[in-house]
Amino acid sequence: MNMLKKLLVLVAAMTMPSLAIAQPANPAPAPVTKEVAAPVVATPAAATAATPAADAVAPAEAAPKSMDGSLPGYTPMRPDYENSVGMPKPKEVDFQEQFSENGQYAKWINNAVLLPIITIISLFVLALLLWVIVRFNRRANPVPSKTTHNTFIEVVWTLVPVLILLGIAYPSLDLLAKQFKPAPADAVTIKATGYQWYWGYTYPDHGGFEVVSNMLKEEGDVGKGERFRTENDGPKLLAVDNRMVVPAGVPLRIQTTAADVIHAFAVPSLWFKLDAVPGRLNEKSLTITKPGVYFGQCSELCGARHAFMPLVVEALPPAQFAAWVKAQGGTMPGADKPAPAAIAPPGQNVAVPVAAAGIATTTDSAAAPVAAPTK
Repeated sequence: MNMLKKLLVLVAAMTMPSLAIAQPANPAPAPVTKEVAAPVVATPAAATAATPAADAVAPAEAAPKSMDGSLPGYTPMRPDYENSVGMPKPKEVDFQEQFSENGQYAKWINNAVLLPIITIISLFVLALLLWVIVRFNRRANPVPSKTTHNTFIEVVWTLVPVLILLGIAYPSLDLLAKQFKPAPADAVTIKATGYQWYWGYTYPDHGGFEVVSNMLKEEGDVGKGERFRTENDGPKLLAVDNRMVVPAGVPLRIQTTAADVIHAFAVPSLWFKLDAVPGRLNEKSLTITKPGVYFGQCSELCGARHAFMPLVVEALPPAQFAAWVKAQGGTMPGADKPAPAAIAPPGQNVAVPVAAAGIATTTDSAAAPVAAPTK
């Protein structure tokens, strides 16, 4: 009996694979979809016939860019190579020429206050050192002086450094206060976001569009049909495909942050440097005094391509800046917006202006009766 059971189990085990192969696979259940009727929105017949719904809600789109970055109504400004505006000069030992009020003030402090004080102190110490070497060497002064205190000298060498530090402290603290002065309420806001390794510029006051800025490569480093750097874009390793365009002579509110690691938004000719920290929004005010193209770089070690992360600020007259914003698909603050459609209370009719509804009108006096004036 046991042998019979074992035989039956063995036969069943041998036939199971063949049955599994012969059995067709169960088809996957078809997804269940439930049709839901679209909600019906009451729309005036005249307004529906005059203006399609798609046109009423379609957002503005940025115009396509050309190979040189031009847009309708906007052509990138050529850098001022002749005067080295916004860029370093060959063999330059001074700060770059400044095009912001804080930058001009800071350069004046350096050239008119700090450098003269440093020069005078250095020459004075050198003269004292030479005088001591000549006057008090062993040959010229075999019997050294035993003087241990001199009240006058001690007062002088205490008061003079204090006065020097006070003279340096006042303009320095004044500059520090001006650099951290908040931007006015009507300032133009631009948010600069650092990525590895490029910049993104968002314009929240102009529709919230973002401009992505990458370094332009040389002609031999790009593929066929790709954009490469030309002299109209800027110096090598400093030119970008999309600049941060701002209005000149208008207060700017520059906000910086980062998406990955710490970066730094720095433009030497504008006396501007602000760290871009992930998860944090830093803010600083800036007013560019002259239209032009100003070059900078990330100034915080941010990875392997840190040296290839330039930034370019292009300051335009306000009218040209407005044209650039329009070409990017944005809007200027205070621009006319279409009035919202009037909603009639229950049981009442709302008169819709004929011109706003797009209904054709006629000049025939017989088209509509004229009501008699009432007293």
